[in-house]
Amino acid sequence: MFEWIISALILIGAFFTLVGSIGLYKLPDFFMRLHGPTKATTLGVGALLIASALYFSFKTDQISLHEVLITIFLFITAPVSAHLMAKAAIHIKLKQVERTQRNL
Repeated sequence: MFEWIISALILIGAFFTLVGSIGLYKLPDFFMRLHGPTKATTLGVGALLIASALYFSFKTDQISLHEVLITIFLFITAPVSAHLMAKAAIHIKLKQVERTQRNL
């Protein structure tokens, strides 16, 4: 049963990382591309890190704090960095695709 849980977390993580990477490549402008790495890829890498933490915690009979700390750091810094990048792009008036522009 333990192997199934680890395998499911790895597959979920790989799927979301792939979806985020495809979104980063395919979406047309910076503001839309920002969602790929900050949403899907963060969830994917988080699932992979949790799978790694579970595996090594049960294999060594100790809590694997490295992966837990990396996961917490990732979930805290990804939204903050995305917000700062979006604010910087707005500040320098980066071009947007017409359908994503806000009508003022």
